[in-house]
Amino acid sequence: MEQRPELTVEPVSPWARAQVMLPVFVPFALIGGLLPSFSLAANLYVLALGGGLMLAGLSSRLPRRAAPVALLPGVAWWLVPVGVFAIAEIVTFAMGSTHDYPTLSLLADPLLDGYLLRSMAYFGWLAGFWGLVRR
Repeated sequence: MEQRPELTVEPVSPWARAQVMLPVFVPFALIGGLLPSFSLAANLYVLALGGGLMLAGLSSRLPRRAAPVALLPGVAWWLVPVGVFAIAEIVTFAMGSTHDYPTLSLLADPLLDGYLLRSMAYFGWLAGFWGLVRR
């Protein structure tokens, strides 16, 4: 099988991800945890961090990991609950997100009132987005 140089990717050390995530994302997550959940400041902070990560992903400076050629067969089973949650969120948002029909965001609001869980949610979001940026 012939290898084409434009499709080959250098293997990246697994520590490269942790070396970036811990010293960079932990302070961002701790700062994000200080913001009240679903406030204007928190939304602007998420947009700024997401925009920065998106620009980093669009640049050619980051080392990339090889993407799989085809999706694994078990991926469809993970997409089913994600699709159900997305449909539930869209329907309840369209109905007005009342206490009778709360969105998933409204249900998560009591959990995100605490600083520690909100900081952990920011860190999880940053780590997940970083994985997508590096693909």
